[in-house]
Amino acid sequence: MAILFELKKYSDAIISGKIISCQKHRWACQRFLNDLKRSKKNNPDFPYIFSEERAERFFKWMKLFKHRKGILKGKIIEPAPIQKFVFGNIYGWIHKKTKYRRFKKFYWQVARKNAKSQSLACVGTYELMAFDASGTEANEVYIAATKTEQAKIVYDEAVAMLTNCELLKGKFTIAYGRILHKRSGSVMRPLSEEDRKTGDGLNPQCGIIDEYHAHLDDDVYNIIDSGMGARAEPLLGIITTAGFDLNNPCYRVEYDLVSKILNPDVPVNIDSYFVMVNELDKDEKGVLVDDIKDEKTWAKANPIICSYPEGRDYLHKKLEEALEAPEKMRNFLTKHMDLWIHQPESTYLTPEKWALCGSKVPLYPILKGKTCYLGIDLSSKIALTSVGFEFPLNDKYYVLSHSFMPLETLDAKRKTDKVPYDLWINQGWITVTEGAAVDYRHVKKWMIEKAKENEWAIAEICMDPWGAQAISSDLMDEGYTVVEIIQGIKTLSEPTKNFREMTYQKRIVHENDPVLTWAISNAIADETDRNQNILLNKRKSRGRIDPIAALINAHVRAIMAKPVTGGRVFFV
Repeated sequence: MAILFELKKYSDAIISGKIISCQKHRWACQRFLNDLKRSKKNNPDFPYIFSEERAERFFKWMKLFKHRKGILKGKIIEPAPIQKFVFGNIYGWIHKKTKYRRFKKFYWQVARKNAKSQSLACVGTYELMAFDASGTEANEVYIAATKTEQAKIVYDEAVAMLTNCELLKGKFTIAYGRILHKRSGSVMRPLSEEDRKTGDGLNPQCGIIDEYHAHLDDDVYNIIDSGMGARAEPLLGIITTAGFDLNNPCYRVEYDLVSKILNPDVPVNIDSYFVMVNELDKDEKGVLVDDIKDEKTWAKANPIICSYPEGRDYLHKKLEEALEAPEKMRNFLTKHMDLWIHQPESTYLTPEKWALCGSKVPLYPILKGKTCYLGIDLSSKIALTSVGFEFPLNDKYYVLSHSFMPLETLDAKRKTDKVPYDLWINQGWITVTEGAAVDYRHVKKWMIEKAKENEWAIAEICMDPWGAQAISSDLMDEGYTVVEIIQGIKTLSEPTKNFREMTYQKRIVHENDPVLTWAISNAIADETDRNQNILLNKRKSRGRIDPIAALINAHVRAIMAKPVTGGRVFFV
């Protein structure tokens, strides 16, 4: 059966529910089907095609090897459906013109005992000996973990698979803790403690990070990633289970990012990053909705081990142990149901709820000539500065947003924030200002001209007084009423909660602005006291939240809709 047909059939079965899966798994399959449609439309923003030949070549490589453990020990590896989907995507997608691989990075989160080491060993040996069809490229493949002993698990798996393969005998040597491909001079080895300290001289074709959840920092990730610049088709691969420490980079940075990539309601789309997550499902508040005692749900986190009776028996035993000894339940949920435990932050608004408030028609014609409250979040001059317009109208609140960033910091922010700033600038959601800092005079000029262009009556301009003296004085000189919003519980808690409640009631209407949507997906709301007062926390939030902070400043006054008149007003 042709691999593309298999992947389509598999995706349809996942999305329809014929195969039990979690939400992120379904999103990954929908992303694949969407990409197939995009590839056929000659879209310059999606210059990729699916090569069945390239995908099949990897699976032919996998089938050279035998299972080393379990009930299939000694039998030729036949990739499981989930492996076909994951690695069919990783190796099948290529650039139409260059023929280089599309996915330079992949993340697969799945529970224990689901062939992670076997999969990584197949990837590592393929990149070592077979990815370069000419067999002449001297590749470097590195396996990284928190300790060399952990990294050697995948390395030892690769050694055993090669050693037991008759067809490959004589094509490699194993010595001094490395595998050498004779023809090309390519090497594969685990990273040592010294490598993690310096990273000197590394030029990886492929870097494999095993159990990233256990890494206390992103040093290894950065060493591998930074060394790949000279390679035309590098591959950085992460396969991990969930973990306990939510301050580590795997959860705090990577899991948050890959969740956004998969979520169709969040406008973060990194075409070079493949993502698969297999886990039990939680609701929008982070509460587990699957019954861990229901055997059918286990397949969500265990797509391979649940495909045969012995695997399900193993999970039954682990569940019984967890139920008998509650101290083992945390480990069962994390390692066998692939759940990150004890998420400390509270997501302010879920992308799904926000998406339901998106308007299906343009808002500007509806809002022409109406009264608005203008919120400003000046933030740092070198970061994102945002303005928000809020229009109380017919028992609803219509909101528009726009952001500004300095040209000289654009490249740096693109790399650190990992979002498509260039696209958003081209689409008109962000304006770039000259220099290394946002010129607030440009912001003032833009928002006043926008209001005049649309005949908006600005009732009040609402902003944090910190650092805003100059712009507020200029605005008052021009006849605008400036309300300085003190950034504290007394002022912001109720409006912050009210904006969320209005969203839940679909009384907020927005224009599907991807920058604002991204900011909302980043926002964390801290409960500050026992009275359940909340504030958005910029320090804890998972990315920039300036657009939603600007709208909350406007919402403080918009929910009153009784504008004051004259000069400067402090709203405490």
